[in-house]
Amino acid sequence: MEKSVLKFFMVKRLLLIMTFCIWAVGLCAQIHGVVIDSDTGDPIPYLNVYYDGKGVGTITDIDGKYSIDYHPGWTKLTFSMVGYATQVITVSSKTTELNVSMKSDLVLDEVIVKPKREKYSRKNNPAVELMKKVVASKEKTNLEQNDYYHYNKYQKITFAMNNITTDSLRESWLFKKYPFFRDQVETCDVTGKNILPLSVDETVSEKIFRKNPRSEKTIIQGINSTGVNELFSTGDMLTTVLKDVFQDIDIYEDRFRFLQYPFDSPVSDAGIRFYKFYIMDTVYVERDKCFHLSFVPNNSQDFGFTGHLYILADSTYRVKECQLNLPKKTDINFVDNMIIDQKFGELPTGEWALLEDDMLCELSYLKKVLGSYLVRRTTRYFDFAFDPLPDKLFKKKGDEIKDVNAMMRDDKYWSQYRQEDLTQSENRMSSFVDDLTKIKGFKYIMFVLKAFIENFVETSTPDSKVDIGPINTMITSNYIDGLRLRASAQTTANLNPHLFLKGYYAYGFKDQKSKYMGEVEYSFDKKEYLPREFPKHSLTFTYQYDNMLPSDKFINTDKDNVFTSLKVCTVDQYNYERKATIKYEREREFGFKTTAMIRYANYEPCGELFYRTMAGESSLQTFIAEQQLSGQKWVHSPFNTHDITVAEASVAFRYAPGETFVNTKQRRLPISLDAPVFTLQHTLALKGVLGGDYTYNVTEASVYKRFWFSSWGNVDARLKGGIQWNKVPFPLLIMPAANLSYIIQDETFNLINNMEFLNDRYASLDVSWNMQGKLFNRIPLLKKLKWREFIGVKCLWGTLTDKNNPFLEQNRNDDILMKFPGHYDYNGEYRYSSNVMDPKKPYVEITAGIHNIFKLLHVEYVRRLNYNNLPTANKWGIRFMIRTVF
Repeated sequence: MEKSVLKFFMVKRLLLIMTFCIWAVGLCAQIHGVVIDSDTGDPIPYLNVYYDGKGVGTITDIDGKYSIDYHPGWTKLTFSMVGYATQVITVSSKTTELNVSMKSDLVLDEVIVKPKREKYSRKNNPAVELMKKVVASKEKTNLEQNDYYHYNKYQKITFAMNNITTDSLRESWLFKKYPFFRDQVETCDVTGKNILPLSVDETVSEKIFRKNPRSEKTIIQGINSTGVNELFSTGDMLTTVLKDVFQDIDIYEDRFRFLQYPFDSPVSDAGIRFYKFYIMDTVYVERDKCFHLSFVPNNSQDFGFTGHLYILADSTYRVKECQLNLPKKTDINFVDNMIIDQKFGELPTGEWALLEDDMLCELSYLKKVLGSYLVRRTTRYFDFAFDPLPDKLFKKKGDEIKDVNAMMRDDKYWSQYRQEDLTQSENRMSSFVDDLTKIKGFKYIMFVLKAFIENFVETSTPDSKVDIGPINTMITSNYIDGLRLRASAQTTANLNPHLFLKGYYAYGFKDQKSKYMGEVEYSFDKKEYLPREFPKHSLTFTYQYDNMLPSDKFINTDKDNVFTSLKVCTVDQYNYERKATIKYEREREFGFKTTAMIRYANYEPCGELFYRTMAGESSLQTFIAEQQLSGQKWVHSPFNTHDITVAEASVAFRYAPGETFVNTKQRRLPISLDAPVFTLQHTLALKGVLGGDYTYNVTEASVYKRFWFSSWGNVDARLKGGIQWNKVPFPLLIMPAANLSYIIQDETFNLINNMEFLNDRYASLDVSWNMQGKLFNRIPLLKKLKWREFIGVKCLWGTLTDKNNPFLEQNRNDDILMKFPGHYDYNGEYRYSSNVMDPKKPYVEITAGIHNIFKLLHVEYVRRLNYNNLPTANKWGIRFMIRTVF
């Protein structure tokens, strides 16, 4: 299962090696309770509960309930809200339930004002008026007002097992037998919990900016990565996903991306409408007098933050500090607790900038099996300067440039640029991994895990030169092969960083034929492991002989994938395809890709598929009439065309600005679907060139875009269109992107059969709306299950011009057009399985689905709305996929 599985599911499977390291994860002590008004007895929503001066706190929910972790040594818990007298209560390790009654301190003419259920209004609200001034003045803090600027950025991301309890340390046989596990455990200074760091990634980069002509680039100067991810050849996948999920946040932007969702910033016009703001107090933050504001989403279930803003109490209205948390009722998966703390300051030149950005997130999924985990990101900005920069710096290709020595920096470099000291466990990460590999039997465990996680088996460690796989293609079956066995392998950059080999051999026990593929790819850029790493610049030669479904070209996985080999209907119309391809690919760092390809292909029908020209069909019918024989006997008659050959050249352009990828051993997958994608392709074939039988031109274009609607989720829209300009037989017409398996595949139709419609003009529209539980959250049981609703519609408009329509009388004896595919029934009558669409009647199928079932499964009910009178029609079906999202 492809894109849906590999983004997060593979990361979760990676955690199995971490579960091997430690088990018996327990819960830390928590203090919980209800806060009520002492006079009315009503619960008080959105009241602040915090450890003063510790930067750790929470807010009561709409029912006045709260829960907060107990931290050893922190004995004073503060309860405060405008309109109530602040209470500071002493707590201890024995404190579990703490209910608090708050007394009102609002007195006017000796009349006590008793707050009741909140009726929040933005009109004449001093907190809202203050935020409007903050938003209006935020442009003054924008560094891009300068002609130039540059600064350095240090970032450390630590990934750790979380909440390692004292009992598990004392009782675990693993810790007793291997003391280095115990040595790796340390206490998190924020949560007070015991953690076991598993990986730490450090990056030093320089951000440069020029106002005119506008250009900005990030130069990666240093990279230092150690931990269990080093044990996997695709270990950078974990780091890549963590950086994408926990992206840097700029609260001065109107909207930012975090946890792969867009969030409205509290410092924005949209944020003023999305959040409720409260002025809490006037406090001093590092000698600066500030207004303390708290904020919460209008609806605690929406994708938004709760938190605190500290605004300078002067005419600048600058943000001095910002603290963000996720509401406990939010519909976000896996996140148990999250704290973001940002600190701003004035530079010696007078500019205002973000200086410190700390993020801590506690995650869990199947906590009793996989345990819980902690991701901590520490970011520091320093060495700001605004002097002019050389133009040559901005001429370098790409928005992000990696210095050739980035991964080879010595200790002296890191002692100079490391802004936060490594902890003791982070410092000994390399020795921890070494100790881990020395465990008896560990290499066999890793062998199994790598096969499961990466779908490939390495032939040597640690630097495999040849990988065997994909594993999920070794045993499968289909109509032509029957039982099919396949052996596949590919070389890696450890053998040669420029030259890569790939191939497979397969054997079908039903047709008793060998199938094979061999590929040689030369990468003009040096690669770290595989040639598909972004940006790609390569020349590839491929030779293949195999049986293929005509619709296989639309599936984004191997044709032998065991999960997609189960079909929803009988599929018996195949080709034996022999193809030789030369392909040149060039990707640019800004998202533009050019592909040029030359291909020779020979197609020989097999199974129940046959080729017969209309002239051959007329001859066959005359022969049958003369001999008075059954038509079924002559399906594979001398009047059939044995095979067809084409020689074609194509050029394609693809533009996806801002697209990012994660590399797996099987393929490269985008980890962010927010980037728009534009494609344009033209294919030309010439008769007589390399034995080609036909001349034709095909042009296709597509555009994809994701639209976000705040708390109402997102809509994905994809529009495609294409034209076959010449007269061609049906194998060269445009067929719909049919998905014949139970597994959902992107950009395909679920209920169109193999070659069910054949067109030479088409347009398709695919619109899906993921409502992120907006409706289900109003149903108590579904809200608790965190199910999310999904609806969609797919449409296909198509037409077949007269020159390509074999059903017209004018084409009855044509020697190019072919009889459309079909089957002979028991009475010898031919039943067509391919049809001509009504140009005024688009094909439509709709989808209603539920995803986030067990935070893992996506299930769709699909319904076909028209063309149901066709004998090939499947009116409805159930489809599913593995899909994990926050």
